[in-house]
Amino acid sequence: MTIVLTGYIKVPLEALELIKRHLPDHIQNTRREPGCLVFEVHQSAEDAGVFTVVERFKNQAAFDAHQARVKGSLWGQVTQNAERVYDVETIKP
Repeated sequence: MTIVLTGYIKVPLEALELIKRHLPDHIQNTRREPGCLVFEVHQSAEDAGVFTVVERFKNQAAFDAHQARVKGSLWGQVTQNAERVYDVETIKP
């Protein structure tokens, strides 16, 4: 079963430069995780503080490991005040 997360993260504008500085490392680290199939983050052209997110993980265990890693990471710290709006679905083969 594949786990797919779609949605966005909205960051406070006063934290925008810090977020943008750390985003490339977060993307790179996530894409290297076992079970990560797709990880895309794009800044909105309409609202600089909004970043769309698409994640696809091989299975629930890989997704859970990603969530745990992020919570304990520098990225988790710099985005702790961000609003996260996600839909997560399980896709059966």
